[in-house]
Amino acid sequence: MKLLSFRGGVHPPHRKKATEKLAVIKANEPKVVYIPLQQHIGAPCEALVKVGDEVKVGQKIGEASAFVSAPIHSSVSGKVKKIAKMKTPTGEATCIVIESDGLNTVHESVLPKGDISELSGKEILEIVKEAGIVGLGGAAFPTHVKFSPPPDTNIDTIILNGAECEPYLTADHRLMLEDPESIVYGLKAMMKIVNVKKAYIGIEDNKKDAIEKMLECVKNEEGISIVALKTKYPQGAEKQLIYACTQREVPSGGLPMAVGVIVNNVGTAAAIATAIKTGMPLVERIATITGSGIKEPKNLLIKVGTLFNEIIEQCGGYNGTPGKVIMGGPMMGLAQHTDDVPAIKGTSGILVLSPEEARLPEPEQCIKCGKCVEICPAFLQPVYISAYGLKDMYDKAEEYRALDCIECGSCSFICPSKRPLLHSIRVAKREIIAKKKKSK
Repeated sequence: MKLLSFRGGVHPPHRKKATEKLAVIKANEPKVVYIPLQQHIGAPCEALVKVGDEVKVGQKIGEASAFVSAPIHSSVSGKVKKIAKMKTPTGEATCIVIESDGLNTVHESVLPKGDISELSGKEILEIVKEAGIVGLGGAAFPTHVKFSPPPDTNIDTIILNGAECEPYLTADHRLMLEDPESIVYGLKAMMKIVNVKKAYIGIEDNKKDAIEKMLECVKNEEGISIVALKTKYPQGAEKQLIYACTQREVPSGGLPMAVGVIVNNVGTAAAIATAIKTGMPLVERIATITGSGIKEPKNLLIKVGTLFNEIIEQCGGYNGTPGKVIMGGPMMGLAQHTDDVPAIKGTSGILVLSPEEARLPEPEQCIKCGKCVEICPAFLQPVYISAYGLKDMYDKAEEYRALDCIECGSCSFICPSKRPLLHSIRVAKREIIAKKKKSK
């Protein structure tokens, strides 16, 4: 099978061996869950319950108050003990604290929705919206928004991201091996929503067993192709994945729909299948718990709202003093200042590094080697955007297309002087966006 790819990119060590052969196991039931009302890109939800209320699994407890938002559901049955602002992996947010009764009583609204052959695209979209499904690759963008393009937009292709190019993470890999049918069912549901006949599932060639499993699963499916991708970071980034699969280039400042494509994660597709087949909204997900700082790395099916430290304890606890705890992978994950935060819909993994691995090297002067330009998958000049950002010259940084940076971190990874390129570019992007908002 021909390997497809994009220009640029880097080759960080995979570090997936600790968990790539380990089957997903169900995590222990949490006694208390802390469910944030904002787990997605967009507006936070409004609480639908109050302290003292009894709730059930799958019950909606947070209502989306804006178009770019996604409802929140309870992952356990029990009693609401508290509603208050708390620390979460993405910052402070209002959380609904629920003490589990251990019964996992399912809410009456959780019922099968029928088969996609009988449902209209509009009905499937409503199921996706009400199930609170967001992108499970880590970005947590509300899925129903992706499938609501402007009326004059011609969408002709769906791409599922099975690349899982972040080092350490193996959650998507295991899902493709253990439940490929749900991925394909969810993909077919997506295709029906926007009435497209063509779809790709892109998988890096370091997951040959997953490629074989998915090929077998789609052998009788019309219009769905499995694409083997060259193992390279960031192969799973939207624009790079689109180019690899279709040779289409998303224009500067544009979205995938500008070239007729919608991209989703394989986990998102499986969540859609669950919502249709069982009626259960998004209340749990697969996450990889790994890194040299974890005694027994695992792939776990975790309930939203379970504390990181409880999940880590189920993996034997810390292997010595942790140097850094990251939600997600080492390239684009979010470093945490505490493990006393809950897992959310976007928790694709919990990575714990040793103090030696976490230590940041002392940056040296830029030697103008051009490696960051050579490997930038967005065809930018990170060296100049960073330099202008560090001098607070944000207008110049914008001229160098700072807003097109996909924040993959490849430039920082390759830099021989260990310059904090990504950090300074992120700051520049925030300043440029803030200025644009003020000028409106």
